[in-house]
Amino acid sequence: MIRRELDAVYEVSKTLATSLDVHKTFREALNYLLHAFDWRRTFVVVAEPDGTLKGLCAVGLTQAEQQRLHFESGEGIVGRVFASGMPATVPDVRAEPLFLNRTGAADQSPGIPVAMLATPIRADHRTLGVVVVDCLNPEGRRVFADDLRLLRMVATLMGQALLLHRSVTAAAETLQNETRRMHKALGAQRAKIDRVVGVSAPMLNVFDQIEQVAPLRTTVLLRGESGTGKEVMARAIHNLSPRAKEPFVGVNCAALTESLLESELFGHEKGAFTGAQGQRKGRFEMAHGGTLFLDEIGDISASFQAKLLRVLQERSFERVGGGSAVKVDVRLILATNRNLERMVQAGEFRADLYYRINVVSIQLPPLRERREDIPAMAQHFLERFNRENAKTAQFSPEAMRVLTSCYWPGNVRELENCVERTATMAHNDVISDLAFPCRDNRCLTQVLHHIEREDAVRPSRLAEIPIQERPMGPAVADPGLPPAPPAPAPEAVTAPPLAVDGKPDGEAERLVWAMERSGWVQAKAARLLKISPRQMGYALQKHGIEVRKF
Repeated sequence: MIRRELDAVYEVSKTLATSLDVHKTFREALNYLLHAFDWRRTFVVVAEPDGTLKGLCAVGLTQAEQQRLHFESGEGIVGRVFASGMPATVPDVRAEPLFLNRTGAADQSPGIPVAMLATPIRADHRTLGVVVVDCLNPEGRRVFADDLRLLRMVATLMGQALLLHRSVTAAAETLQNETRRMHKALGAQRAKIDRVVGVSAPMLNVFDQIEQVAPLRTTVLLRGESGTGKEVMARAIHNLSPRAKEPFVGVNCAALTESLLESELFGHEKGAFTGAQGQRKGRFEMAHGGTLFLDEIGDISASFQAKLLRVLQERSFERVGGGSAVKVDVRLILATNRNLERMVQAGEFRADLYYRINVVSIQLPPLRERREDIPAMAQHFLERFNRENAKTAQFSPEAMRVLTSCYWPGNVRELENCVERTATMAHNDVISDLAFPCRDNRCLTQVLHHIEREDAVRPSRLAEIPIQERPMGPAVADPGLPPAPPAPAPEAVTAPPLAVDGKPDGEAERLVWAMERSGWVQAKAARLLKISPRQMGYALQKHGIEVRKF
């Protein structure tokens, strides 16, 4: 028995050390204990700032039962264990007057006594919460001394993990507060950079480059992923330049065909083509004296690249259907999210045009590389939503932690949309972490993006056991109950035969295929492969496939 307990303590300690997410690690540890020992259901409650106990995680309980995990200090068995700091063993909960039956444990397994073990989670000379286990006790004769001793050791490990989690969370909140303070302090200095929020080191470096290049006429190439705010930065350069009072004209080169783009930029003469009823000025002429912003410059055709190169060299052009040269004084700012160097190597982009536009290149960092800016940006978008819709919505600390932990493949544009969507669909003025679509696998970003895992982590012995919610209901079949309805038929989708190094049907590759097709929702992927969700979870952990949440 001692060897078995040591193995359990080793696995639990190793699991708790894998992540600072106590919701995840506690649940994995409890799931392991349920499978390794003759236990049935378990949960953990922790103390809130007001002294009440609230459920942190559970295994074997339904969602509705988990929501009822709420106790006052001294209330029931759980509350008394917390208040006294002493463990408790109840051989039969039905015979215990203090038992509140919040999770319906007394209603399980009619005719068979249900025992309950509860021990406090203590650390730093104070009680942080309670871990509770219930199990069957046939004939009421089972002795739980060994189980209680193991549970106390697990509670000690959980206490240390909770202290570490809270210290890191406090440090993160302190950093957020300092970020807000710096943002306010730099507000006056950055007042001229309209619609730009950022106090992180990468963004401060971008601001310095913008302020340095803005007063000059130099051509600027803004580079970065889609949604990082290239057009906003282009306007900031224009607003800080001597041309601020002159027009700022923008064109998305990817949105127009080559013929339309030529007419849009250079204009056309009357009768140049069908429908040309009169002379029309192009965007170059409209931006005379000011700034012309050409977005998605990497998407223009090879023939149009030659025409644009001539305009950049000569500072003059001819309208479509015209013969006289038109000279303009325009400052060019260009932007792209493509790798122009690879395009030049592949012959898809002219090298001479590349050298002409790549005079000053400013790289805009993706949102995941400047997470310090997320709280201020999210608050900025929420305040704008409140002004436009006469609302008073605000983020809870838990909601802000969800925002700062997201990968944000769509960058600032995706963050803005997420804030507006969540604020619109929230049921009250305080937006909690549960209000975000990603909390219940409704975030469409999971379908649109897949992030390859960066490190291959060898799974521990704990990974060999699937993490699952235990089915609720009687432990033994009740002849008085009607038979369970048949499971719904799986979707008629078959995973394609895959080949890796000449070996078809690799299991790991089939798992990744199913997860990508289902938007990284395990239940849907299990239906595609015609297996149970439990088997799916086991297989993902067996192959070390990390399920990313966006």
